[in-house]
Amino acid sequence: MPFETPEWFFLLGVFLFAGWFWPHLQLWRPLRVISLLTLVLLLADPRLEKAEDSLDLWVLLDRSESTEDLIDTGLPEWHELLLQSKPTRKDQLLFVDYAAEVLEQGRGDSAVFTGNRKLTRTNLAIQNVLALANAERPTRVLAFTDGYATEPLVEAAAKLKARGIPLDFRLVREETTNDFSIAQIHTPVRAQLNEPFVLGITVRGFEDVDVPLHILRDGHPIAENVKVSLKNGTGKVEFTDRIPAVGSYKYSARITPPDDAHPGNNTAERWIEVTGGPRILLVTKYTDDPVAQILRQQGFTVEVVTNSLGLQVGQLSGTRAVIINNVPAFEMPGDFLAALNFFVHEQGGGFLMAGGKQSFGSGGYFESAVDPLLPVSMELKTEHRKLAVAMAIVMDRSGSMGMAVAQGGKQVTKMQLANTGAAKAIELLGAQDKIAIYAVDSEPHTVIRLSDVGNKKKQWMIAARKIRSQGGGIFVYRGLKAAWDDLRQTDLGTRHIILFSDAADSEQPGNYKQLLNEITNNSGTVSVIGLGTRSDPDAALLEDIAKLGNGRIFFTNRPLEIPKLFAQETVTVARSAFIKDPVTTRSTGHWSEISPKPFEFLSEVDGYNLSYPKEFAATSLVAQDDYLGPLVTHWRRGIGRCMAVSFPLGGEYSEKARSWESYGDFIQTITRWLMGFEMPPGLGLRHRLEGTRLTIDLFYETDEWARRFAQTP
Repeated sequence: MPFETPEWFFLLGVFLFAGWFWPHLQLWRPLRVISLLTLVLLLADPRLEKAEDSLDLWVLLDRSESTEDLIDTGLPEWHELLLQSKPTRKDQLLFVDYAAEVLEQGRGDSAVFTGNRKLTRTNLAIQNVLALANAERPTRVLAFTDGYATEPLVEAAAKLKARGIPLDFRLVREETTNDFSIAQIHTPVRAQLNEPFVLGITVRGFEDVDVPLHILRDGHPIAENVKVSLKNGTGKVEFTDRIPAVGSYKYSARITPPDDAHPGNNTAERWIEVTGGPRILLVTKYTDDPVAQILRQQGFTVEVVTNSLGLQVGQLSGTRAVIINNVPAFEMPGDFLAALNFFVHEQGGGFLMAGGKQSFGSGGYFESAVDPLLPVSMELKTEHRKLAVAMAIVMDRSGSMGMAVAQGGKQVTKMQLANTGAAKAIELLGAQDKIAIYAVDSEPHTVIRLSDVGNKKKQWMIAARKIRSQGGGIFVYRGLKAAWDDLRQTDLGTRHIILFSDAADSEQPGNYKQLLNEITNNSGTVSVIGLGTRSDPDAALLEDIAKLGNGRIFFTNRPLEIPKLFAQETVTVARSAFIKDPVTTRSTGHWSEISPKPFEFLSEVDGYNLSYPKEFAATSLVAQDDYLGPLVTHWRRGIGRCMAVSFPLGGEYSEKARSWESYGDFIQTITRWLMGFEMPPGLGLRHRLEGTRLTIDLFYETDEWARRFAQTP
């Protein structure tokens, strides 16, 4: 029998001593002994554990890419065996699917796991089970997995032990005798400019043969058909390489054995950072960006990227600041923009967006991943809007839109997320605008015929949320034609179509080129939101529609991002403005927060992106017009720094800025401010990534910094 507070048993020794020292108390009498023992037992708070005659068995099913087919093959048999072995009706059998996300079977509209399969988050799955398990009932966990997790299991193991819940597992692996794989690529994490380093590759296989090996650096071959000789199932090769330019580089290795059961493990990748001083990553639309020229003249190491779609998150390694110079959001990889948040907040990086006709709200950055980093609000105020917009939304309601995804612990369909996006677009329109919505499968179905938004905004939003997936595919041409037939009747100057479609199921394009030619000749535009990736079967069609329609193209394979993309596109069309007229400027005095040196700003700019400073942001320069728009605004995010320069620094509308006497001084000063300060002497940071968990260690010299930390913890 366990006791909650067993320390009370020490009272027995006190009572024995009292009975010996004060005999007249007569504590040895039976009634008094029984009373004292009862008192001590009650104070110790005994707990009676009642054995349950039932069990909750939670079955975890690893649905990651490496085990998906094996789980599907064995699940019917395992399910039947577990059901047959249930001792009583009181026992419960609960199945949970997991990969990058966790989903309990039997919850939601779909029994099919629709989450991301790229990760194996066993720790997250176990902790979900612990949260859902009934503490009043005996519980046991059974995991079907290949044994490979992409995150540490220490935390889950500790919680299982604390709850007294046992974990059983069955390894699900396909037994093969003809498999070759790349076991490891070994390179240093970091190397100096032109420093030679060793690249080592380990190959494993089921027999001792020569295996062809190909090595690439950033997609370019540096060694082909190298023979790796396997002995006792293992072969190793080493190469020496050196890189003459600063940056982050990706090494890829691929083997091509003639007979291999699992070609999916024949490739491996690894990044290396080449350092040579502080590095700036400049993403620009300009071939000869004057910002790059100025920074290089000042001694900065600048990596210029003009092919923005080729950006990779690994390029942030070793970078001190990122500058986006007039590059639209739809030409930036979503994972790169999302990584900037961690880069700034946790790694102390700097982020600057410069103005231009394809920047800020005009470039589609409203509600993008970098919107929270920017110190300015990009949504044009209603009172500042001068032009009305007629917008038609063509919605894919084909069968694929009925698939469910997890959102906040609930299951929602892709159609519901698209409906939310359409409603968000209507919410961002003004009373003077017009809206039309068509739901399309094999035919266009009118949801809202072209109407004034007026005071019916809520009514139109409710209508947009009622669209349901009906099966079949989407006939793109018919949807676009129905929308244009509606828009052509209005005399509003801006007529825009948003096409939302599945990049893997967009059918019957018809004579779309002729239709788009008619639309653009009559001042209409077409943008596309494609659910999927640029490599999907119908992605090229959707890209061509956006290109010929003089619009933008967005791709996402994360359905939860759909509402944000609708908002980004609507703000770009209806609630953003690039002021094309010259405007005088006025300094506010906040420049002293960036540099103590007095600064003479340019007196006039050729144009700027109209925006509004966010709360807690500091504006150093404002436009002297009716809007008083911010021209130079900054703030701190986490341990990093962010800035918005709303006037162009290159290209069109930048003549006055580039001819400004202090142009170079301005560029180098704001860049140094973005980069922050070097780590103080005696301090160091080291980080390590275990699956999806990042651990950061702070190292310091014992004597000096121990004293400082003692004074100011």
